[in-house]
Amino acid sequence: MRMTPLAQQQCLSPSQGLERLADDQLPALLSQAAGWEHNPDNQTISRSYKFENYYQTIAFVNAVAWIAHGNDHHPDLEVGYNRCTAHFTTHAVNGLSLNDFISAAKINALLHSNS
Repeated sequence: MRMTPLAQQQCLSPSQGLERLADDQLPALLSQAAGWEHNPDNQTISRSYKFENYYQTIAFVNAVAWIAHGNDHHPDLEVGYNRCTAHFTTHAVNGLSLNDFISAAKINALLHSNS
């Protein structure tokens, strides 16, 4: 059975059976979200992105906002002149859920869509 890539999946709502992930599920999901790391207590995942200038950074932030709105799953963003760090957690489950990894994969796809 072939699994649908994370970037092609839709986020779930708590009423659709969204659950907190077990720690042993994280490595397989992180392998599908290149560049993302989990914090030591496995409550969040994050990734930093670098850009050439402020315009590219803000264009990226706007694209992330569009993805987040469409999936109803919103990251915390730290934005600077030529950098952005995104952090995901799922407040509804008080930790990490599949939604965090789906969203991370969709954000990664932004940078590879023209390759």
